Amino acid sequence: MNNRKKVFVTGCFDMLHSGHVAFLMEAASHGDVYVGIGSDETVHKLKGRFPVNNQTERRFMLEALRCITRCTVNAGSGILDFVDNPDALDADILFVNEDGSSPEKEDYCRKHGLEYVVSKRVPHGNLPVRTTTALRTECNIPFRIDLAGGWLDQPFVSRYCAGSVLTISIEPTIDFNDRSGMASSTRRKAIELWHSDIPSGDKERLAKTLFSYDNPPGTEVISGSQDALGIVLPGLNRLDYRGEYWPRTIDSVFEESILRFLEDHLFLVTLGPRTSAFSVLEGTRIDTSGAERLAEAADECWKAIISKNLAAFGAAFTESFDAQAAMFPNMVDEGIRNIIERYRTRAQGWKLSGAGGGGYLILVSDKEIANTIRIKIRRSVSIDG
Repeated sequence: MNNRKKVFVTGCFDMLHSGHVAFLMEAASHGDVYVGIGSDETVHKLKGRFPVNNQTERRFMLEALRCITRCTVNAGSGILDFVDNPDALDADILFVNEDGSSPEKEDYCRKHGLEYVVSKRVPHGNLPVRTTTALRTECNIPFRIDLAGGWLDQPFVSRYCAGSVLTISIEPTIDFNDRSGMASSTRRKAIELWHSDIPSGDKERLAKTLFSYDNPPGTEVISGSQDALGIVLPGLNRLDYRGEYWPRTIDSVFEESILRFLEDHLFLVTLGPRTSAFSVLEGTRIDTSGAERLAEAADECWKAIISKNLAAFGAAFTESFDAQAAMFPNMVDEGIRNIIERYRTRAQGWKLSGAGGGGYLILVSDKEIANTIRIKIRRSVSIDG
């Protein structure tokens, strides 16, 4: 009689590599491993691209590994595409990696009585750290996080009150989800233009090129320029908007202690991606007092970051988010507010990435928060610089 525990693992497992195998071997140390892979359509909706290897190939390769008992294709969609998989329902343990961890998965385990175990992505032996992102040719194009002032890059907001948007350029250390508020759609345009990385040259001019390419003539909903600037400009940047699509001034910070301060105190919690039906612009309440509140919060956030004042940073970070949500109430629903409540006692501040509706919850904390994603800010200006 087999008394070993049943371990369920879910994921994409595209372009199978040593990091995947090390992860699955670690899972096998807990019991017999059953894998549920995301369908090609689910991967496309989460990542904005189809996998290199289709679901039949991925299933074949995984079942060829001696540490795998069985592999199936999940029938659902989104980050909880496995909820109706019989192997998941019958499992003792749900085993995930750090960037695959989410409050929704923890809730699933609590509801169904599974143990929730999070891997630390330790490579096998002396092998290098491998991720699917690092193996893809476009992987060097950064993502973008707006820290405060988001929406002030839109003239329909900044015409009420001038103000700044604070952005950081994020190295693609993981395959961040599509439609997650990290400028993934603008990043795809950057990949079309430049393929593998930001070229050398004047960075503001390159950002203008990307902004124009992202918003060709006839575009009805203009993507804010903070997306293009946040991707192209390395380090921390303050973009000053005064009722126009392009900022009047740009202040850039490359001081290592400040960038390290941000990296040490920012933690991302994975939420589901925004659905195609999500509309943040419905029911907006944009006025002078709301824009002023947002601009003031961004100013306070900038001062706190420069002085490396964590308490002030957390407070201004949250105030900027609250100011956004007051003008754009569709950014936050009850489910997201419930997730924020889970972290309220562990974090000094919080906001959603981008326009909300999903993506990532970004936390400010003086201590590392378990099962969250760490970020790396881009320092260099290009692969040549």
